[in-house]
Amino acid sequence: MNTCNLSKAKTAVFFAFPERSVAYRYIADFEYPWEAIAHISEFILDIGKSLPESKYTKYGEDVWIANSASVAPSAVINGPCIIGVGADIRHSAFVRGCAVIGNSAVVGNSCEIKNSILFDEVQIPHYNYVGDSILGYKSHMGAGAITSNVKSDKKNVVISFDDAKIETGMKKLGALVGDYVEIGCNSVLNPGTVIFGYSNVYPLSSVRGVVPASSIYKNKNDIVLKKNE
Repeated sequence: MNTCNLSKAKTAVFFAFPERSVAYRYIADFEYPWEAIAHISEFILDIGKSLPESKYTKYGEDVWIANSASVAPSAVINGPCIIGVGADIRHSAFVRGCAVIGNSAVVGNSCEIKNSILFDEVQIPHYNYVGDSILGYKSHMGAGAITSNVKSDKKNVVISFDDAKIETGMKKLGALVGDYVEIGCNSVLNPGTVIFGYSNVYPLSSVRGVVPASSIYKNKNDIVLKKNE
């Protein structure tokens, strides 16, 4: 999908691996994937009841953790939350709640996540903040990279590209990151950032707006398509 046309940012196109998250069917009910972010808590409470007891253990009223997941004793897990098969929640990780952490995903040292969906095999391994965001299959955030989810003027987030604008009606909205995206170390994804699949973001970047699929983001004035893709 070598495009950044917002009309093609529908869920079924944006995330190409429906089997790679227990949240996919839920997200697919919305026209745009970011619309699902406001309802993550409701989804977790609903889907959690259907998770097989042979694979998941329920803690308290609303935390489901796969028996094969690794959770460090120093990690803090608040519900509602689902932690998938083989996930790795490392030292001092902070799951604030309303989080779906996919199979074999990594939430690393001193990382914080809230109101977000991580597809399977996502990695946020070092000092990352992910809030009000969705990260696609096998996406990866380098050390110190974060999603900024509130504008400095506290107004609703508008997703814009060229002359197209979408009023989200949301005051808190982080980033929508497609499958196989690589985010460089210490980058900031500003509120309402949309990055289509198979793209790379240079370290130390401040990303805003829409990044096309299979692109290399160097800065806002230098975004190039990868060769032979």
